Amino acid sequence: VSKYLWGIRGPALGKPPFGGFAWENCGDKRDPVVLQSLSVAPDPISIPGSLRVSAAVSSSKAMASPLKAVLVVEKALGDLWIQLPCIDQLGSCTYNDVCTILDNLIPPGTTCPEPLLTYGIPCHCPFKAGSYSLPASDFILPDMELPAWMTNGNYRVRATVSNGGEELACVKLAFSLQSQ
Repeated sequence: VSKYLWGIRGPALGKPPFGGFAWENCGDKRDPVVLQSLSVAPDPISIPGSLRVSAAVSSSKAMASPLKAVLVVEKALGDLWIQLPCIDQLGSCTYNDVCTILDNLIPPGTTCPEPLLTYGIPCHCPFKAGSYSLPASDFILPDMELPAWMTNGNYRVRATVSNGGEELACVKLAFSLQSQ
């Protein structure tokens, strides 16, 4: 099994995911939503701790409910990658309507939390076409009770978002987690 993110080596990936954050778009070149940039620090990501994230996304199409998200999460065990199951909405899960999930987290009519509010990034569907940019911003990762199988280690995630069977975006991530 390749030690590189799904066997693809490119400028966005840099070094192997062992101890190195990496990302890339994986969808069709016609996907309307494209991740332009993504930076995450520290590396490895520490839980609990502070996470500094910057990102830019462009969308040539509005995204409306129902937005389906499919995550495939794998963890490195030696040279093998093991797909993690979906347990309690963590792991390799399918979320049939991300818009409803967002509405449950942030009730409609409520202002979006910082720093989304400051940078004009929406937190409810529909998401208008356009460019969205999040300058380096700090987020606090609380001391979460993660299952043992989702703690220290190297991970890779493939996230696909679609609407009515049409793929809108696909992103692959590789990262390391370190819990205190």
